[in-house]
Amino acid sequence: HLSLHRHRQRTGKEGQVLHRSKRGWVWNQFFVIEEYTGPDPVLVGRLHSDVDKGDGTIKYILSGEGAGTIFVIDDKTGNIHATKTLDREEQAQYTLTAQAVARDTNEPLEPPSEFIVKVQDINDNPPEFLHGPYYARVPEMSNVGE
Repeated sequence: HLSLHRHRQRTGKEGQVLHRSKRGWVWNQFFVIEEYTGPDPVLVGRLHSDVDKGDGTIKYILSGEGAGTIFVIDDKTGNIHATKTLDREEQAQYTLTAQAVARDTNEPLEPPSEFIVKVQDINDNPPEFLHGPYYARVPEMSNVGE
């Protein structure tokens, strides 16, 4: 669940204006498990702006690597789904940008924010050494593969 926040202003001692910037994103990365083969797209996460009152006036836009093809967003709810099976060996992460705009004017309501979707490997198993201990030597300045 990602949340966009506006800057807050408060008046401090002696009338000076204090600027307090809240963190723009609650999360800056999502995770999706590789090689998922279920019948439905996988829910990766949800974008949400604190200016969203739930009345449908805000539109969520997704851009970047795989936006619109691998990753799709419901522009009303901010839910992001992965529509294809992902392989970590092929690509380990995707960098995307989220934006909240006014649905009627496309006027930005929040600055665009970048986040990462990491593909989690399901094949990584710890190595097993059944007949150890093993001994090996590599001479200094060896070439790769020697």
